[in-house]
Amino acid sequence: MGSSSAHTAAYDLSFKVLLIGDSGVGKSSLLLTFVSSSLLDLAPTIGVDFKIKQLTVGGKRLKLTIWDTAGQERFRTLTSSYYRGAQGIILVYDVTRRESFINLSDIWANEVELYLTDQDCVKMLVGNKVDRESERAVSREDGIALANKLGSLFLECSAKTRENVEKCFEELAIKIMEVPSFLEERSTVIKRNILRQKQEGQAQQSGGCCS
Repeated sequence: MGSSSAHTAAYDLSFKVLLIGDSGVGKSSLLLTFVSSSLLDLAPTIGVDFKIKQLTVGGKRLKLTIWDTAGQERFRTLTSSYYRGAQGIILVYDVTRRESFINLSDIWANEVELYLTDQDCVKMLVGNKVDRESERAVSREDGIALANKLGSLFLECSAKTRENVEKCFEELAIKIMEVPSFLEERSTVIKRNILRQKQEGQAQQSGGCCS
């Protein structure tokens, strides 16, 4: 009984977050920078990958399960099912590649509307690779304008220098916690677990008295 209750207390809230965008914009680098202290040369993601990160935001212990999706066209149908149940979506583009920014508006945003199962899902637009300022092809103003159009949060960051990477995930988590339906879901899960533990305990007690 003690171990199961300790396991339940490991975090207060659990959220699913999806990273989407063209191949090569730095989705895997952003994720690895967030969950790890090291950053290695990364091969393109094949299909999907995910990492789990626990952090404390706003006095709440959070468990984020972050799904990193492949940006290549041939994996699109494979990744569509992973939109299901997502409470947060991060749309990533490369500030040095104008095409990756245009594709967010023309392709990826449409996919979000098509596959998203919960309209309360919080979206964040992220411009990566701001460490390469001299090569910039997408202005900050353009990013803000698209974020307003999509009804999403906006942030520019660099996976290479770690600039704003933690802030990106933390701000998204804070916004998700402001959605009442997501908190109600977590509360229901906790109540269900407590009820199941009680029933299991009662079943063990009733089984023990019989000879």
